[in-house]
Amino acid sequence: MILFIEYPKCSTCQKAKKWLDERKVSYEDRHIVEKNPTQEELKEWVRRSGLPLKRFFNTSGMKYKELGLKDKLPSMSEEEQIALLASDGMLVKRPLIVAEDYVLAGFREKEWEERMGR
Repeated sequence: MILFIEYPKCSTCQKAKKWLDERKVSYEDRHIVEKNPTQEELKEWVRRSGLPLKRFFNTSGMKYKELGLKDKLPSMSEEEQIALLASDGMLVKRPLIVAEDYVLAGFREKEWEERMGR
């Protein structure tokens, strides 16, 4: 079973959910604002994904821009960045797929097909 973390109003999340449903992928759905990822979850997901921490930020989001994070992130420690992500679900890149042996941040159809074998 995979965990699908989304913001339901996000068009990319809607597209990703449709993609999963069409391929009959079973998943547990989680609203990213109602149940924001914790610092512990984020640390584990970043580790498991093999991606740079910056890929977990929703860089096109209004909150990211409001806080001026493009300029602030480079001078922040990894701990500070993870704490910031855990403070507000709207800062987190979505959708997120969390499986036992991998984590995918954002919806890239080719990447999802390769990882999920669909």
